[in-house]
Amino acid sequence: MTATNHSQVYARRLRAVLIRSIPLLEARGIVIVVLAGVVGVMSGALVTGMSELVQGMHWLLYGVQPGGRLSAMFSLASPVQAMIPAIGGILLGLSVIWLRKRKFRTPVDPIEANALYGGRMSLTDTFIIVGQTVLSSGFGASVGLEAGYTQVGSGLASRLARAFRLRRNDVRILVGCGAAGAIAAAFDAPLTGAFYGFELIIGIYSVANVAPVMTAAICASLTAEVFGVVPFPLELSGLPALTASQYIPFLLLGLLGGAASIAIMHLVSLIEHGFARLSIDASLRPFIGGILVGLLGLVTPQVLSSGHGALHREFAMNYGLGVVASVFVLKLAASAISLGSGFRGGLFFASLFLGALLGKVFAGVMAFASPATGIDPAVAAVVGMTSLAVGVVGAPLTMTFLALESTRDLTLTGVVLAASLMAAMLVRETFGYSFSTWRFHLRGETIRSAHDVGWMRSLTAGSMMRKDVRTIDAATTLGAFRKAVPLGSAQRVIAVDEGQHYVGVLIVAELHSEVSDGETPVRALARFKDAVLVPSMNVQTAAETFQRAGAEELAVVEDFADRVVLGLLTESHLMRRYAEELDKARRDLSGEG
Repeated sequence: MTATNHSQVYARRLRAVLIRSIPLLEARGIVIVVLAGVVGVMSGALVTGMSELVQGMHWLLYGVQPGGRLSAMFSLASPVQAMIPAIGGILLGLSVIWLRKRKFRTPVDPIEANALYGGRMSLTDTFIIVGQTVLSSGFGASVGLEAGYTQVGSGLASRLARAFRLRRNDVRILVGCGAAGAIAAAFDAPLTGAFYGFELIIGIYSVANVAPVMTAAICASLTAEVFGVVPFPLELSGLPALTASQYIPFLLLGLLGGAASIAIMHLVSLIEHGFARLSIDASLRPFIGGILVGLLGLVTPQVLSSGHGALHREFAMNYGLGVVASVFVLKLAASAISLGSGFRGGLFFASLFLGALLGKVFAGVMAFASPATGIDPAVAAVVGMTSLAVGVVGAPLTMTFLALESTRDLTLTGVVLAASLMAAMLVRETFGYSFSTWRFHLRGETIRSAHDVGWMRSLTAGSMMRKDVRTIDAATTLGAFRKAVPLGSAQRVIAVDEGQHYVGVLIVAELHSEVSDGETPVRALARFKDAVLVPSMNVQTAAETFQRAGAEELAVVEDFADRVVLGLLTESHLMRRYAEELDKARRDLSGEG
């Protein structure tokens, strides 16, 4: 018996023992909550370990003192340290070569797993992402650890859920719990973590999901505190009272944050394409990116790593407008170069830092343009921080709760939420993607959220088509067709050429009522000549093809090039199967059946 089989047998036995010994666990909801608590503890411990490992690397490589932050340094101790990101790029390139030789596919992250695979995640993918993220941030690349945090929390949660043989929707919930716990532990913010799980990983907020997700977030936050993780408070004191007239400028700042987030996502893609056009191997790109990031780090270390220390510096000190604007440009360039060149990580924390800088720039400009508005730079920094992050991350409530839990100031909640919603609306209406889903789009995926659409992938034209389709030579005359296919013997026939390639659909009733010469070839009377389906088309794509063609039935062909006929699919059958599967998915989500 293999190790995998042993673990599955052990998990089944453990579950059976638990259910026999604790009758309350027969309730499915209680089981999920208990497992969510376990996931939260694991996430909190692992997030702490990753954070301490990166801090240790910064101490070893950059001489950062215990309790300090790399991005809080005023300057590098030696110009030689500017080459450290390039060394990290070399190591990351070697890992790319190693993975390529072993033909590893692109790792699946929690959003993609919950959208397409019912929450199934590979531990191999998880450890690859975690290792590359720690390597990237530890050597100073301008990326955050949050992608690694959520990957490890969700990956282990997925493995635990599958070990207990939970059903599809329960696996998805636990994956969300893992991500929620990771973010809660990273920021000491349970509500932020919980809503990260709801908005981004599970894709829906429901009463049934509250207990497990909140349990995971609270357990993770408490675990991180036990292990001594440094919390993420933003000390804001002496803030002036907000007036109604200030809401309009802050709403404008929300729109600016949304627009900036779109520009940042495009910039990362442009730099990524630029590196791809250099015609150098992908394993060498992080080395080049590391050199550029190191040079920017010589100007100011605030651009290095995730930026925790730099963000606290911006709130603690009152820099001039020119300095803040220059740091914004440098950090933006460093983050875009890091991600575009192939370093592993995300823009979660970078978007917070950039947003805070944007808010301070906005406050400085308003102080010149309209001093009467009295925009406080600290308040503007919080509003800008959440607004820009909403556009990049795609979670307005998550960022609102982050502002609330990090500042401990309820008076900011209303203006932060209003600005965040403005940013979210602008991004949704004009761009339609967060950073994660935008990268899926660049890879050719069509998902825009973690909503479960995996079942749609299995509902394909090939699985729904009728194979007993009747065909006839397209050169057949109308008179011969009427003899071969009497009225009432069939509703439709597929016209094909000598090589059995698709020509069009023949509606039998129409051809029998046709008044043209009986010598007319049926090819001339065929319909939907340019509209066909292929077996791999999912139900959504097939339905769109029916709508564009205005057809009630379409042929399914082997591929678009040869167009060899395989079968026939009607729109009514497609919509009936779609309704059946959608109803089943809704029952699974609500816990019925």
